[in-house]
Order: sequence, then C-alpha cells, then structure tokens
Amino acid sequence: MTRRNEKIKVEHLTKIFGTHVTKAKELLAEGKDKAEILEKTGSTVGIDDANFSINENEIFVIMGLSGSGKSTLLRMFNRLIEPTTGTISVDGKSVSQLDNQGLLELRRKKMSMVFQNFALLPNRTILENAAFGLEIQGMNKEERDQKAHDSLEMVGLHGYDDKLPNELSGGMQQRVGLARAITNDPDILLMDEAFSALDPLNRRDMQNELLELQHKLHKTIIFISHDLNEALRIGDRILMMHEGEVVQVDTPEDLLTHPKNDYVKRFIQNVDRSKVLTTGNVMVKPNTVNIEKDGPKLALRRMNDEQISSIFVVDDDRHFIGLIDADDVNEMIENGERDLHKVLKHNVPTTGPDIAISELLKQISKSPMPFAVLDDEEHLQGIILRSTVLEAISAAQEGGEDHE
Repeated sequence: MTRRNEKIKVEHLTKIFGTHVTKAKELLAEGKDKAEILEKTGSTVGIDDANFSINENEIFVIMGLSGSGKSTLLRMFNRLIEPTTGTISVDGKSVSQLDNQGLLELRRKKMSMVFQNFALLPNRTILENAAFGLEIQGMNKEERDQKAHDSLEMVGLHGYDDKLPNELSGGMQQRVGLARAITNDPDILLMDEAFSALDPLNRRDMQNELLELQHKLHKTIIFISHDLNEALRIGDRILMMHEGEVVQVDTPEDLLTHPKNDYVKRFIQNVDRSKVLTTGNVMVKPNTVNIEKDGPKLALRRMNDEQISSIFVVDDDRHFIGLIDADDVNEMIENGERDLHKVLKHNVPTTGPDIAISELLKQISKSPMPFAVLDDEEHLQGIILRSTVLEAISAAQEGGEDHE
C-alpha cells in the first residue's frame, strides 16, 4: 500500500556504467557479483536493484563508504545520471518519462541541488549568486533579489548581499549555496556531501542551520553523507549502501538497535549512543494528577499505589504545571486543606523531546528530580529518569560489544 505521505518512490533502480550493458544486466540477473561482471564485460555496476521510498518533509540520509554508489543514486533523482533500468517517481509521476521541457522544469522548480564545493560564481555578489536560479527562470530583478535577500537572511547572512564569494569563509560560502537552493522554493533539496569540505566547527553549525531551516520550511531533503554521526544527527531515516546495494533503510534509533547484517554492525559499532539517543527515546509515561479537579487524598493514593514520593501535575489540557511531593500532601491532609496550588513546586527541570541525551547527561545526573519533557505548547509528554537513561546507554554499549 502506498503511504499517504510518500513523496518519492524508487523501484528496481539499476545503473550500469560501460559499453556492454546488456551482457552486464544478464550477469547481474544471474546473481554474479560486481567484480565478476567487471572482469567479464568491462562494465561497472553502480546501483543494483534499489527499492525504497522517501516521505514528504523528511530528511532522508543516504550513506555508505566511498564507492558505495550513494552519489550515483542521488544524481539519478534529477537525471544528471540516467538510470539503466527501473523507475523514480515524484508525486506519482515517473521522472524517467519526462521530456526535455519537463526535466528542465523539474530541475528549476521541483528540485534544487547543494554541492560539496559550493559552486558559486566568483564574479557575482552573494545576492546575485543566491538569485541565480530565479534569473535563469526569467523572474524580474526586483522580485528575485527580494527572494534571494530573504533566503540569505534565513541562513544567517544578514548584511552580506554585496560581498563577493572570495570575501567569505568556507562555512559562509556554503550558506550561500544553501540560500541559492531554497530561493527557488523547491519541494526537494538534493545535498551531495554538502558539509564535508568544512572544518568540524563549521560543519556542526551547518547541520544546526539545516535542522533549523527544516523546522521552518518543511522540505523533502535527500542528504548524502559518509559520516555516521552526521547522518544520525540530522536524518529522520537513513539508507545504508554497500557496493551499489541498498542494505537497510531505517530510523537512526532502529538502525542502531536492529542492524540488518554484519556490514551495518561494523559501521555502527563505535557510535556513542548518548549523542544519538534523544529525550523522546528514553522518556517514560509519567504519573499525574489534574490540578483542576484532583485533591490531596487522590494525589497521595496515586503515589502510594505507584510507590513513588512525588507526582507531576497537569491541567485539563495536559499542560505542565509542576510537581508535588508526598510529605507536603500529607501535611495538607492533616490540616484539612484541598488546594494543591499551595504545595506546588515550579522549579522542575524541563526539556524538549528532540534533545540529545549527551547534552543533558550532566544535569540529569545531578538533578534531585526527573526532567519533564514538554512539547512546543507545554504539554507534558513524558519524564526523564536517571535509571532509564543509564539503562538505555548501558544496553547500547552491550549491543556494541556484541557486534565486535
């Protein structure tokens, strides 16, 4: 069944480079490996029968070692490389069946590409570089400059419109490349190891920039990387490639927890899981009372039933209010009081559901109370307990030892 939010579908996609493609296809169908096909035909199998789909508005990372076929795969989405067999469909329409005009429209309006080497025009200003795609489309100068200016502002390049590329650092030049790509307002961004030429600090900044842009723009992003930590950090799902074959497609968490074969196990065995696990992965469902209708006796009963000494407090809409503890509630009952507001503790540490555990590990270890995990509207999603964090990291380390 087709998923409702499916944006791109890849079916039986194969790419063979060389002059004896027909013979190579026959050998591939017989199950011969790449080395034997190369020896017998002189042709190279770049992609071997790839099948997967990409969802709308996700960051989909394609990764593998050098020579695994990931860049070849990316360039078939916009037919910079023509497939040998198989289909790529975007919004249900086959890319391979597009005529020249349709392909031009796809590249100009539907997809934009961000390259590793920035690919800026050296004699044009930053604004002119960012507006270049719209200039090719024939948009008037005032409108395209405004769109380009807005994109540059969005990627943190305020005040750089009139600079030339050689006046900017490598990280800033990559921001221009990203601005140029989003100025066209495409549905799909193709990013071929876009950050790999940057130093580690700039690379981290650009990863943050990409995640922030995705939060605002909700694009479908296909990102090529050979860096597992980068893939785990930015990817909603990750496709692992090995010698032209799709080995596994999974979420970062499932990739680490359930590697499909020894190749994937070896690839992930040295990952620091605390940098990958998020608060959403390790939070547990909290016990709560409703401050608008529950009183101290009910609160104490729930704490006794669950053998806990404190309980989280929400309102009718499950907005987080605070925390109450058993000693204070007991005292209220002895004094005949009913309003839980009187013993409410507000100084409870809070976090969002997408924060890496590594960023909170020190605070979690020192906090006398659990962290409350809240969404953007302050609804209580879960709580972070020291015990569950340690269990998750310990389980990951044991799993990594099993892989060796």
